Amino acid sequence: MGSGGLSRAEFERVVDEALESLPKRFAEMVENVVIAVEDEPSDEDLESIDDDDEGDDRSELLGIYRGVALTERSHDMQLLPDEIAVFRGPINRVARTRSEAVREVRETVIHELGHYFGLDDEEMPH
Repeated sequence: MGSGGLSRAEFERVVDEALESLPKRFAEMVENVVIAVEDEPSDEDLESIDDDDEGDDRSELLGIYRGVALTERSHDMQLLPDEIAVFRGPINRVARTRSEAVREVRETVIHELGHYFGLDDEEMPH
């Protein structure tokens, strides 16, 4: 994008648009998940990602799921709402246009929601 990419307000709007465009079955699940917009991943986020499970060699972390997958929960767990963080800096760096940024945001949100549902990367809808 060159010009610094999406501003924070724009980026948050793009995240909202991405959520509104999700398939219905995803959209209904999002009620238990907080979608957070952050500028950059923390060191802990980066450490929690295995280099080899990303599949592609993009070094940028675009989003992360922080929480316990539905498939790994026990009914008596007291859980905070899960959180999906979408990282504005990395997405702005990999996207060259606004529409590309929108697509990256959407793919990132769907991908991280997939982790929430306990899906493996291979099972993700694209």
